[in-house]
Amino acid sequence: MTTKQTDWEAIERAFRAGALSIRTIADRHGVSDTAIRKRAKAGGWERDLSEQVRKEVRNKLVRGEVRDDQPANPEDDAGIIEEAAQEGVTVVRSHRRDIRKATNLADLLMDDLLLTIRKREEIEDAIEDETREDKNGMRRATMLAAVALPSNAKTLFQLSSAMKNLQILERQAFGLDDKDTPTNSDELSKLMDELSKEA
Repeated sequence: MTTKQTDWEAIERAFRAGALSIRTIADRHGVSDTAIRKRAKAGGWERDLSEQVRKEVRNKLVRGEVRDDQPANPEDDAGIIEEAAQEGVTVVRSHRRDIRKATNLADLLMDDLLLTIRKREEIEDAIEDETREDKNGMRRATMLAAVALPSNAKTLFQLSSAMKNLQILERQAFGLDDKDTPTNSDELSKLMDELSKEA
């Protein structure tokens, strides 16, 4: 059994691109982050290409075309930027798909709320019929509270808030807002959790 040789050229490209943490690079290449830091210090590697990578990601997303990966020369900044930009394009496209899914879920929940509001009287009558023989009125009260106006208003507020957040995330994912607009990488997963609780 032969041991896999460490690809220090690929590690240097990833390090210089600055898009991934040193720990992530270490995990991907099966070396310690300390070894990478020592090698970077000895080789004079600098993590100064991240802004150029972000620009190239935006350019690729705007153009809508992705070139095939080309092997990059460690000394060639353009190659390093291209490789890291490709990774960034993959991440942003994944975020766009997630935002689209979350928007579709919010739309379904909004439709469900509208149907509940339109048919509230029928639903309340059905609840009355269903709970008529209950000895305890708790189940009826809980079911009626779920379709009552205050409950619907609360749900509408939550859905409106979710839609607003999704619109902000979508504008960011498509680069429609100012560069200075703050982003929060956990916001989408938090929003998805909130929406799934409502479903």
